[in-house]
Amino acid sequence: MKLKTSYNLTRGSMCLLLLLYLPLFSWSNDYGILYKKANEEYRKAQYQQAIKAYRQILDAGYQAEDVYFNLGNAYFKLGDIPSALLYYEKAHKLAPGDEDINFNIYFANSKTTDKVEPEPEFFVTQWWHGIILFFSVNILSVLSVLSFIAGSGLLVLYLFTTVISLKKLSFYVGIVMLFSGLLFVFISNRQLHYFNDHHQAIIFSGSVNVKSGPGDQASTLFVLHDGTKVNILDNNNGWIKIQLANGNEGWIHRADTREI
Repeated sequence: MKLKTSYNLTRGSMCLLLLLYLPLFSWSNDYGILYKKANEEYRKAQYQQAIKAYRQILDAGYQAEDVYFNLGNAYFKLGDIPSALLYYEKAHKLAPGDEDINFNIYFANSKTTDKVEPEPEFFVTQWWHGIILFFSVNILSVLSVLSFIAGSGLLVLYLFTTVISLKKLSFYVGIVMLFSGLLFVFISNRQLHYFNDHHQAIIFSGSVNVKSGPGDQASTLFVLHDGTKVNILDNNNGWIKIQLANGNEGWIHRADTREI
């Protein structure tokens, strides 16, 4: 599995395009060195050392799809599929349209015990999710800011130019750019709302009895195994109500999972 060798191309682009964002998205030289070291350890197949370095970066508060993705790769190389899936899914939340991330999630899932076929989505819902998850929030932020800047600049040009053809062009294109900026903001908001509404977790215990209620005395409905992703619907005194992609529901101990 290949590494993502740049820290975060989207954030880097934002720094180049908008210096205003530099304090938010720049990453210190120390952590840049640590990231490079982690990648070198990975290439040398020193996966434990690579994991340690990647986790140091995350523990310091830096969250980036590149780090999560590479950390997932390191766990996969060690045969720790649940941990690999956990970090692939974390990367997916930051870059839902990334083909490498989505492929690795698919491939790692093929190594799990439980093969859960998702319920088919209505085509309109599937189409809408495809739109809001195509770009990351970072890219949508860049596009919205650039659209507003371009739109505002064109409307200023409209006010001051005396060339009729240029005046018309700058007005209509400026309006389109401002509308595009609002559209990118809306899509970004819908993506954040989507992930906020989808609380998910990966099962880390070897096998888990899914109960009909939040208690050990409840009847067992079915059994799940490590690496399976579940949706979290409810919490009750150390128990969580979960739902699978195929719609099956039940209760398991929270301690058997790690939330994405």
